[in-house]
Amino acid sequence: MFYSRLPALLSVACLTFATATHAEVRVEGPVEYGVFPSDYKEFKSGERILGQAGRPMERTEVVPAKLGSKFGVRYQLSGKSKGEEPLTLLYLTPGVITPDGKRHDKFVVQQEVAADVKNDVMAYEFTETYEIVPGEWQFMVFQGDRKLLEQRFTVR
Repeated sequence: MFYSRLPALLSVACLTFATATHAEVRVEGPVEYGVFPSDYKEFKSGERILGQAGRPMERTEVVPAKLGSKFGVRYQLSGKSKGEEPLTLLYLTPGVITPDGKRHDKFVVQQEVAADVKNDVMAYEFTETYEIVPGEWQFMVFQGDRKLLEQRFTVR
């Protein structure tokens, strides 16, 4: 009789162990959002200027429709560990039309969970004139089917 219950007991024990060792990644604390400031003013198409990490963002939901505008979110995730399911960064756009004539209503980026990084960032920078599309831009971060955060911006 003991042997007939052994597989069930082992299954419960394995499930309990797997659940206990797999922490749930979640956003902790406030989400910083807005435009990343830049001292550089005369951007040219294709040009990208590296900013200083950790520099405060200008908190706004309105993004200037011009080359060099970089906007997004900065957030902290807790419960991170190596080997976690990757994050999906989903950028919903008003319809970016690339030089090949294709319309892109969304961009999807898969990103490994970096357990040793304090702040995570999801950002978009207008480096080409065709990317500058006025309207609503929506940023979302998922892990699997769980939405961790969402932020909307208006480009004008």
